[in-house]
Amino acid sequence: MRLAPRSLFSRLVLVQLSVLIVALLLSFVIQMHERGEALAQVSGMQAAQRIADIVKLLEPLGPAERRRIVQVFSAPPLTISLEQGPWDVQALDPEGSARAALFGVMLRRFLGDGRPAAVALREEQGGLPPMPRTGPGFMGPWARAPWMAPGAAMHFVSQPGFSFAAQVRLNDGALVTFDSRQPVQTAGWPYRLLLSLAVLLAAVIAVSLVAVRWATRPLNALADAADELGRNIDRAPMPEKGPLEVTRAARAFNTMQERLVRYLRERTATLAAMSHDLKTPVNRLRLRAELLDDTELKKKISQDLEEMETMVHATLEFMRGGESAEKAQPVDVTALLGSLQADAEELGGQVEVRGGTANPYVGRPQALKRCLGNLIDNALKYGRRATILVEDDKERLVIRVQDQGPGIPEAEIEHVFEPFYRIENSRSRDTGGTGLGLSIARNIAQLHGGVLTLRNMKQGGLEAALALPRQ
Repeated sequence: MRLAPRSLFSRLVLVQLSVLIVALLLSFVIQMHERGEALAQVSGMQAAQRIADIVKLLEPLGPAERRRIVQVFSAPPLTISLEQGPWDVQALDPEGSARAALFGVMLRRFLGDGRPAAVALREEQGGLPPMPRTGPGFMGPWARAPWMAPGAAMHFVSQPGFSFAAQVRLNDGALVTFDSRQPVQTAGWPYRLLLSLAVLLAAVIAVSLVAVRWATRPLNALADAADELGRNIDRAPMPEKGPLEVTRAARAFNTMQERLVRYLRERTATLAAMSHDLKTPVNRLRLRAELLDDTELKKKISQDLEEMETMVHATLEFMRGGESAEKAQPVDVTALLGSLQADAEELGGQVEVRGGTANPYVGRPQALKRCLGNLIDNALKYGRRATILVEDDKERLVIRVQDQGPGIPEAEIEHVFEPFYRIENSRSRDTGGTGLGLSIARNIAQLHGGVLTLRNMKQGGLEAALALPRQ
């Protein structure tokens, strides 16, 4: 199974999208990390500011008034306690967390007057947070005591997230313990960031598709020109415009086409001249053969001369290949097969046609007639009778010519398309031929953008299948 796409367009798009998605994912991870740090800093600053304000509010009040104020302000997400004892210095961890250290710095700055404060940070889901250690300059040896405000433990267990905890000593020695729960939604999904990345991804995908299509279009045009060149050597040259690489490729293709046209014309002209020059000695030999008294010898010489002429004409037709000046036009293939059937039956052949075409086929009439005529002649020559099956649809036209002959050895099937190639047991005066019939037929098939194949049928006989694409 092929996982990689086959077209250059798909491969370029796949590579670009893969790199783009990886880059966006990395950017998203970095943005999420930076966003979390920024949110934590902002939330810690707000909590530190509120704690400092409450401490300043409690400072001048008496014990009874402090309890009333604490009851008013002690509600989630901030719980306050006046009943906690000092935290045990030996039992607490240092402020190793970056967030806890930053929170402590902000709290002391908002408190002012160098007031010490002990802070802690809880980031795990559920359970009681670790015991914090005092900040720099905190006074006195403390006995171990719970440091959390009432109800704060349940708050930690029931919801995930993190909390800032702080303990501040007032001027009269009273301790105030704070537990500031940070809202869980501050760590939620950044939908605006996701929307921005999605818009960026869609825009880059659209631009990539346009750019890749624009870059690969010249290759498609070059492929189409090469395919058309196989059908029509005299096609119009490719336009030499566009980027430098495209212009160079189009110029090289046009130069190649000019050289091919010149080569084929020179070759055809040479063969035509040879064919014309051979007529004189052939006619001279035919006149001299007529002067012979030996009838049998005269007959053999005449047959040799006719075979020479046939070979020369067949070679010339083969070498001309697709250079025929005949123009493509709608052809009634059903009527063409009927004409070939009638011609074969006049010469004593048995031809049966099954099926027909729904619409005319656009092609070169004389070339198609020669191609199908060669296939029918081969079927009658080596298989006694020919059966023609016609299969037609919107995409292609397939004509199968079947015979009842001995077939062809599998190793010889492709060789019989080579010019002048003859299977040994077919070389006789009875079959005749020059070995160019199938070569000419395949050239004509390729001229129309089609293919000609041979196969041995299971029930015996040979099938020649001519598949022609509908344009």
